[in-house]
Amino acid sequence: MLESGLAPLFAMAMVGSFPNVASAQAPTPSFETFAVPAGSAPHDVAPSPDGTVWYTAQARGAVGRLDPRSGKADWIPLGPGAAPHGVIVGPDRAAWITDGGQNAIVRVDAKTLAVTRFPLPMDRHDANLNTAVFDRRGHLWFTGQNGIYGELDSASTRMRVFDAPRGRGPYGISVTPDGGLYFASLAGSYLGRIDPASGAAQVIEPPTPNQGARRVWSDSKGRLWVSEWTAGKVGVFNPATHQWREWPLPGKNPHAYAIFVDDKDIVWLSEWSANALVRFDPRTEGFEVLTLPRPNANVRQMMGRRGELWLSESGTDHLLLYRTGTADAGAK
Repeated sequence: MLESGLAPLFAMAMVGSFPNVASAQAPTPSFETFAVPAGSAPHDVAPSPDGTVWYTAQARGAVGRLDPRSGKADWIPLGPGAAPHGVIVGPDRAAWITDGGQNAIVRVDAKTLAVTRFPLPMDRHDANLNTAVFDRRGHLWFTGQNGIYGELDSASTRMRVFDAPRGRGPYGISVTPDGGLYFASLAGSYLGRIDPASGAAQVIEPPTPNQGARRVWSDSKGRLWVSEWTAGKVGVFNPATHQWREWPLPGKNPHAYAIFVDDKDIVWLSEWSANALVRFDPRTEGFEVLTLPRPNANVRQMMGRRGELWLSESGTDHLLLYRTGTADAGAK
């Protein structure tokens, strides 16, 4: 373990404007930025209830943990060949990582920083592990872009791995408040619903063909919000009505990568063409575009806790904090 102080840097970002885009009159937003070790290429980020923030240093085979209040940081190598993609904080407060390099689910204990690996079965090599989520039973479900999804019961260490419909593509994954389990298939361009008992997946077709469903997030009502990378849209599927809606993102040739729904059901997306954070209010169907502090940020994932939105700038070796309460106050 290596420790280093990460001094917070503060940067201002301007709100972009586009014709025919409903935009709330909010104050000029500010991002707090935190540099991470050079060459980390932070892929995913996960704020913990204890106030710290985990991130995957994909290019350096490690995870980092930042305390934004003190600037203290922990650095935890995951082992030979590690290439961590996703990280989430589990019910046990540990960091749970999808490690494509080791083809394993990895747990890092929040107190001791001890590393535990749960390898995929030998016949499931090179899964290209992506994203994970815990269901209501405390089982970890994960995706692999080379055509699989699976379940880990960490208590028994039992793991089940399934072939995804249409082969390659499973990427983002989410659980709804009522326990529904869904994943987005980037290469397959669909939303998949998993039956936790049998493991079977049902394909749910978005309205736009070949839209490149990348990540998915549930709101408080159980609606599934999807970032459509290829189509440059945000879509929502309502399991209660089996209906879809889609909205094109503002700007020229947009590409929606990360998506997150906050505690007020505001939808946030990272948009690569404009190098921006996009706020979408489903109530007004209005967009706000917030230019990121540095060019080529390449934000691949976002996650938040009440009043905070955390972004990982894989292209610049920074983490970003945006305080969503400011935006919500300005939108009233």
